[in-house]
Amino acid sequence: MFIEDDAQMDSFWVQSALGAIKALAFVYDIITLPVYLVMQAPWKRRQDSRRVKAKIIKNDETELTYRTTEPPREVHVKMLQENIDTLEKVFNYVAKTHSTKRCLGTRQILSEEDETQPNGRVFKKYNMGDYEWKNFIEAERMAASFGRGLRELGQAPRENIVIFAETRAEWLIAAHGCFKQAMSIVTVYATLGDDGVAHCISETEVTTVITSHDLLPKFKTLLDKCPKVNTIIYMEDQLHKTETTGFKSGVKILPFAQVVKIGNDSKFENVPPKGEDTAIIMYTSGSTGTPKGVLLSHKNCIATMKGFCDMVTIYPEDVLIGFLPLAHVFELVAESVCLMTGISIGYSTPLTLIDTSSKIKRGCKGDASVLKPTCMTSVPLILDRISKGINDKVNSGSAFRKALFKFLYQYKVKWIQRGYRTPLIDKLVFEKVAKLMGGKVRIIMSGGAPLSADTHEQIKTCLCVDLIQGYGLTETTSGATVMDARDMTYGRTGGPLTVCDIRLVNWEEGNYRVTNKPYPQGEVVIGGDCVSQGYYKLPGKTNEDFFEEDGRRWFKTGDIGEVQTDGVLKIIDRKKDLVKLQAGEYVSLGKVESELKTCGIIENICVYGDPTKQFTVALVVPNQKHLEELAERNGLKNKTFEELCSSKIMEKAILKEISEHARKCKLQKYEVPAAITLCKEVWSPDMGLVTAAFKLKRKDIQDKYQHDINRMYAS
Repeated sequence: MFIEDDAQMDSFWVQSALGAIKALAFVYDIITLPVYLVMQAPWKRRQDSRRVKAKIIKNDETELTYRTTEPPREVHVKMLQENIDTLEKVFNYVAKTHSTKRCLGTRQILSEEDETQPNGRVFKKYNMGDYEWKNFIEAERMAASFGRGLRELGQAPRENIVIFAETRAEWLIAAHGCFKQAMSIVTVYATLGDDGVAHCISETEVTTVITSHDLLPKFKTLLDKCPKVNTIIYMEDQLHKTETTGFKSGVKILPFAQVVKIGNDSKFENVPPKGEDTAIIMYTSGSTGTPKGVLLSHKNCIATMKGFCDMVTIYPEDVLIGFLPLAHVFELVAESVCLMTGISIGYSTPLTLIDTSSKIKRGCKGDASVLKPTCMTSVPLILDRISKGINDKVNSGSAFRKALFKFLYQYKVKWIQRGYRTPLIDKLVFEKVAKLMGGKVRIIMSGGAPLSADTHEQIKTCLCVDLIQGYGLTETTSGATVMDARDMTYGRTGGPLTVCDIRLVNWEEGNYRVTNKPYPQGEVVIGGDCVSQGYYKLPGKTNEDFFEEDGRRWFKTGDIGEVQTDGVLKIIDRKKDLVKLQAGEYVSLGKVESELKTCGIIENICVYGDPTKQFTVALVVPNQKHLEELAERNGLKNKTFEELCSSKIMEKAILKEISEHARKCKLQKYEVPAAITLCKEVWSPDMGLVTAAFKLKRKDIQDKYQHDINRMYAS
């Protein structure tokens, strides 16, 4: 009784205090509105957001083709004037233009020290120093020397060479060294499993592999599967000496710095590539099977760079923090744009990114706090985690702090939708959240997968940034559409780039047609200079997915989109993810997963639909912290993670959480999983259940959990 009275009293005080703050905010609005109206011109921002970004250039009953209304901007025009049609010409041009400006930065690791945690466990942590920089001339000369060094080691122009390493300055320098000798680089995800790595190396018939200190040990077993490899170059570690014994005899193993040194004394000339030459054979992460090698020419890369430069405003003092895999086309093109526009790139890793990252020693600052970047690239997986982190932080506070944050968040969203900015609230509240990434980030570019509207809104609101979502594929060199920075909507991927057209084509089987109302819908097909020549050594698959029309190369994406009245594309489905249930309803598995992933209890989820049944089921990897909190609320204490995952009580509790979250996300009843299984293992690329880009491998997940799927349907 007393506890209930206390709770009611607390609630009374919270509501009273919040009421007073709302009244204060109302008075503040009345006083400041005329000032903001004049200073901020919100009507102009609303007009800019609503303006038409693309027009229809071809129209019939089965397809619609859209082209951007935007003109090329300054950098695009400059690239045309200077005849910059290869990545090799990009680095030559910027070395002359930006010469002594900071180019590539690497954070110094001073030492690795043992740190005792509150629970008594000891972890190894980094004591970090400042960033050390190479200017544009130094980076370009190092790349040229590395390229000549490769020639001295026997690598010939126009031969393939593998880069299998984590994102770092040496990765980009190595790539440009290869471009200077017209060599094609084969990019392989650092998180790809051994079989996938062996497939990429063997299929491309390379003799030289560029790797890193951390990944070199893998070659003790990999070399047996890759008999043609005779040279391995490794990027050195800052602290530890690299062990080079115990490898297959006859294979040369030498450090990156030694190749540069060999190249310094070499008499070999550069061999400039042509625009049509293959720059990169970029292996996809393989969500539907064996990774495919996508052939990307210099012309393809330059096209997407021009398109990105036309959509994103860039300032000379901008700094990018680079931590996504460079083996991913999105990060590689983004960093290439930074090179072209003279932006400094400081490298980081997910383990050292922020002050609370797992390898940062207590009292030491994370990379973002030291670098203070203004731009960053991200993927929805990371943004979802940041979003959940913000929610956890807010929910761990008092009832008053929670209620206050919710009010201020909704207040900001309301005024931003009306075209205003909220400088006072940003200063008092949200800029403190933005300090997480160093406090200066103004733009985040998201790609690689669809970003949910909720996460989009929350990151943009709480971090005070322009969060720009783009859409593209490896097969289109990451180019297709990019959001306009002035677009105030969420969950859409923007209008077409200036270098390609977007087409919607009827997909009758899924009832997606260009005649649908209110917006035309269909399979997205992309045509333009950014479209690849096809898949390496896969002519059949190339002819199936690519075609030529009116002198233009086109790619069928398999994604389903709708183009809204302002010419902006929204991805609504994927052909392979669509399941028709017994009662005739279509369920988009990817869409349901994307919405449910924003639920705090869910770390990862795979929804499965059996066409002979009336409902879907789901395999859920729960978030350990949230699972333990929910277990306590359900009277389960002192249980291990595995025991909780096996508990029927927890299954029911999480199913209830999912149902409530699905209602908030406005999912239809038939879309919500009717039964779930809690998975005891976190899905990682090593297990073969997700790709190196953390996309679900549905067939492999189904095979592993078939028994659980049968049990869920039987229940």
